[in-house]
Amino acid sequence: MSLLPVLIGLLLALPLGLVCARFPRLYQPLAVVFNTLYALPALAVFMLLVPYTGLGELATVMIPLTFYALALLLPTVVEGIRSTPEAVRQAAVALGYGPWRRLTAVELHSAVPYLVAGLRVAAVSSISMAAVGALIGRGGLGYLFINGFQRTFTTPILAGIVLIVALALLVDLVLVLARRMLAPWAVREQGAAK
Repeated sequence: MSLLPVLIGLLLALPLGLVCARFPRLYQPLAVVFNTLYALPALAVFMLLVPYTGLGELATVMIPLTFYALALLLPTVVEGIRSTPEAVRQAAVALGYGPWRRLTAVELHSAVPYLVAGLRVAAVSSISMAAVGALIGRGGLGYLFINGFQRTFTTPILAGIVLIVALALLVDLVLVLARRMLAPWAVREQGAAK
């Protein structure tokens, strides 16, 4: 449940980020809006949505988590696209790449390290914030916190913490491995910089 908002956030951040990279004047207002949304406490947003989406409904948790993921991913998409060296863009044009092929084969490809870095932060944040969804009846690992708190029994609380941290670390590891496969040059450059 906690990774679906990250996927939706990425699917929204990609086109928005591409537009913002092409039209920088749009980026600042959008960044302010999404940073403001990100600053809102998750529990408060969940509570505000309950009258509209229902208590215990998936949408009550998914909507805020998607906006949080979008707020984290939009800057990484924009910076990732902007990071493509102009010489690389010009080389793609010289090789006959059209705008779409240049975007997909060159710009997005060179943005992979940025995108994965953003995905790592968004995924770990989403996993930890999804636990708060238990407070509005959504269940999940957050239920262990509520159960332990209601019974003043720390074992379920500690188990919930361990499981959430383990899940976050596992997802982070998978994303690191994906980056190594998708952008092996970034790993070599990182090693050379040390």
